[in-house]
Amino acid sequence: MSDLSKNDIERATFAFSIYDFDGSGKVDAFNVGDILRALNSNPTLATIEKLGGTKKKGEKKLTIEEFLPIYSQCKKDKDQGGYEDFLECLKLYDKAENGLMLGAELTHTLLALGEKLEEKEVNEIVKDCMEPEDEDGMIPYASFLKKMVAGWQGPQKVAAAPAAAEAAPAEG
Repeated sequence: MSDLSKNDIERATFAFSIYDFDGSGKVDAFNVGDILRALNSNPTLATIEKLGGTKKKGEKKLTIEEFLPIYSQCKKDKDQGGYEDFLECLKLYDKAENGLMLGAELTHTLLALGEKLEEKEVNEIVKDCMEPEDEDGMIPYASFLKKMVAGWQGPQKVAAAPAAAEAAPAEG
């Protein structure tokens, strides 16, 4: 944990406090991924589980002292991508190099590559984050990606999204 700066610890404590819904000083381990994402990390589901997150609510609670080493480890983990990494991947589908790709290709990519998503999840993401296709079936992929990286929470967590976004000051 010594590799966390004072600023990192302050930011982590703030993000942690947002998910401390009852003021007990503990958060549900189910929310570890959300807290890490609010801190501008992008861990995979497998990484979250490996670091101590759980798949079900109520299985385990964590204190800030237990969370900080998880955050520290996640910061060191290079097995994650950011906006620029994902943008480079989507540019591969931009045949005309004009910032557009086929909406159908994006949907297929979400279904087939990386951590597999269910069709229901992809439909929700597309509905919430993708701009309407033009007459050629093209969409601007950068705006879609910005919405996704900013923390699309899905329909069940929409109310938590603004608080999570405030937890992580914009870098840039």
